[in-house]
This record gives sequence, structure tokens and C-alpha cells, in this order.
Amino acid sequence: MATVADGQLQWPNVSASTVILLHGLMCDETVWADQRAALSANYQVMVPDLRDFDSLEVMARAVLDAAPSQAHVVGHSMGGRVAWEIVRLAPARLRSLVVLDTGVHPVAEGEPEVRQRFLDLADLGGMEAVVDAWLPPMLHPDRRNDQELVGPLRAMVTGYRADQFKGQIRALLERNDATPLLPSMACPTLVICGRQDGFSTLARHEEFSALIPGAELAVVENAGHMVTVEQPEAITALLVDWLARIEDHEVADGDDGLGGSTAVSPGGRQGS
Repeated sequence: MATVADGQLQWPNVSASTVILLHGLMCDETVWADQRAALSANYQVMVPDLRDFDSLEVMARAVLDAAPSQAHVVGHSMGGRVAWEIVRLAPARLRSLVVLDTGVHPVAEGEPEVRQRFLDLADLGGMEAVVDAWLPPMLHPDRRNDQELVGPLRAMVTGYRADQFKGQIRALLERNDATPLLPSMACPTLVICGRQDGFSTLARHEEFSALIPGAELAVVENAGHMVTVEQPEAITALLVDWLARIEDHEVADGDDGLGGSTAVSPGGRQGS
């Protein structure tokens, strides 16, 4: 995982074929464990630690400062918001883009009040109180009592300090509307969503993916918002296939074979 020194991200041994995995709110490398293990055989995989930043733009600039001239960027949830900032700041730096269970819309009416309730929980009961309220709705209903899944996620969230959590909330509440960026995007783009994500819904992913020229949409079955750990094999299969197509130059200028949507069941099988 990338380290932070003097406000800058630092990685060793950066190579040309680089995949940058950007985590979401109150997350860390835990949510990318399966994908990182699989991709590391063929790529330099970077997982920046975004917990000490309070601005999406600053997060994006820190990633760009430490990254090679071009990279594949993969962003989940808040990490997808960071990815849109990279699109805004330096679109030519993207070899390809993958966003998972994220959004493009600006701050919605009532959102600050909802997020304030979580900040109040952090003040009153610490991060244990936050994870108790926050985590269950992020998961598929059938997985909320699965301790093999829930245990590591709880440990991840409670590993945050309250001030780090507050900084990330500040970043999200000061976010830009990414919608105007989408029609002019030129890099190959894959959009992934868990079908049962009740936070960043499939309908929203269908709407914004349709605005991105040539974008693919993949729907992962039996998954909520935390799709990378709820269905790790399916996500890993999607990323391995996507990156192989880009790296092998199977995407041709002007006729890249991208676009449309697929449904992905557990185990990575795709269906219509």
C-alpha cells in the first residue's frame, strides 16, 4: 500500500503497466485483497491510502504525483469520486478507467444532514458506533450476519480515527458534479455495480454510464455496495478480462467492441 510522507503518496518500483486501486469511505487495502493478489502477477498494483486527506481533488493530485505517466485507474465508491477528479485534472494520464458502486451527482438535498448523523455517532460512540450503523446497509441483506465477511470490514472501519472519517466526509460534501465530464471522456471505461446496492443504485449507474462514449456496464449479482468483497471472484474476473483486452490492444481505434451491459453471477460468469 502506498505510504504518506509530507502530504504525498509514495510508491516503490513504478512500472508502465500500472493499476491503481482507489478505496472508498472508511476503507483501505482490505477491500482490494482478492483483486490485488490476482493482478499483481501481471501488473504493478498500487493501493493508495486515502485516509489522511479531506479533499477529493487533493487525493487525486496526490495519486497523480506518485503515478507513472499513464495507468489503469479503478475506483470504488469514494474512490470512484477520486477517479472523476483524475478525469477532470489529467484525462490523458488514464490508460483505462473502471468505477464500481459510485456516483457522479453533486451533493443532494438532505445529504449533509444524513452524513452529520454519522459524524455525531463518531463523537458520541466512536467508530464502533459508526460501523454499527453504517455497515449493514452497505451489504447484501443475506450477508449482513456473515462474520467471515463482516469481521474484517468492521476491523477496517474501526481502524480509522474519528478525525480521518470526518476529513473524508468533508471531501465528499465538497465534491464536484462529475456529470459534465462524461460525454467528452475518451479513455476506455468500465462501470460495475452490485445489483442489490441500495446506496449507489443500479439505476444511477445505468444513467451515467450511458453518458460515457463506448462505456461498458457490468452488473454483479447477489452483491450490495461492498461488491469487491461480497463477490470478489466476480470482480476479479471482470478486471482481469478488462485489463487483458486493453493491454493486448484488442481495443481498436473507433471500433473498440466496447459498450452494452452484462450481468455477472458469483464466480465471474457473465450472462445476458
